[in-house]
Amino acid sequence: MGNEDYLHKITDYLRKNLKKGYTLDSLKWALIGQGYSKTSVERAIDEFNKELAKQAPILKEKPVIKYEIIDENNNPIRIKRPWWKKILDK
Repeated sequence: MGNEDYLHKITDYLRKNLKKGYTLDSLKWALIGQGYSKTSVERAIDEFNKELAKQAPILKEKPVIKYEIIDENNNPIRIKRPWWKKILDK
């Protein structure tokens, strides 16, 4: 079996079992326990992550981060802007 087929077999195993709910780390150690070499398993995981990265959507907008200060009753606290900032922002 060629090296490429070998890695493809491992990535297929990862893909199928991740859909079943197993974690990547548990699958890694399961494969190593089954006799696969650690370097080939890690190389297959890298290839699998690259495949996932190609499928991920590209974000075109930056997320807006909002900060909110809350009191002990989980009510938001409004902080008034100083009068001079109101003038400068216009």
